[in-house]
Amino acid sequence: MFAWLRNFFSRLFGGKDQIALGIYGPPNTGKTTLANVISEEFTGEKLGNVSEIPHETREVKRKEKVTLETDGYKITMNLLDMPGISTKVDFEEFMDYGMGEEEAKVRSKEATRGVVEAINWLDNVDVVIVVLDSTKKPYNQVNVTILGNLEAKDIPIILVANKIDLAEANPEAIRETFPQYSFAKISAKEEENINELYSEIIESTK
Repeated sequence: MFAWLRNFFSRLFGGKDQIALGIYGPPNTGKTTLANVISEEFTGEKLGNVSEIPHETREVKRKEKVTLETDGYKITMNLLDMPGISTKVDFEEFMDYGMGEEEAKVRSKEATRGVVEAINWLDNVDVVIVVLDSTKKPYNQVNVTILGNLEAKDIPIILVANKIDLAEANPEAIRETFPQYSFAKISAKEEENINELYSEIIESTK
């Protein structure tokens, strides 16, 4: 990294040599899929497991010293894949996926702890990607709660409309509902428009 750019980021983020980038959002929006795409491209390694069962990620997953390069810029970051944020975790939801009651209750407790851990990490992140499912209506209690908490802490937000590869996707609904944030529409699964997101990450750290 050029010395002037390194010094710029150091001043911007209180003397840190790298930033912490947190990936937040409700369960099953594609956060870990996106984290894996970023981690694999710049480190050659995945960050976490992906599952159709909600709350597969139940504790913060971290990949350190991920150096992102795009548009002639370079930035080093700690990449943080956060547990899905929910206002309520119901063990019966997991039973719908074939889990027994005892296993579902254990997963529910772990998921609840994960939500708390993700919220506590807000004091340690510099930039946040909020991943929303573009096949679902964007205005709901969970999304408003996530964005409200981030705004309260004055953390730069990149809003990502994921799953644009699906026929029912409507990413513009997310943009129109929350027009005040930096925005990218992607398919993490198909790795579509990922460079657009990288550009937004760089812009949010300038």
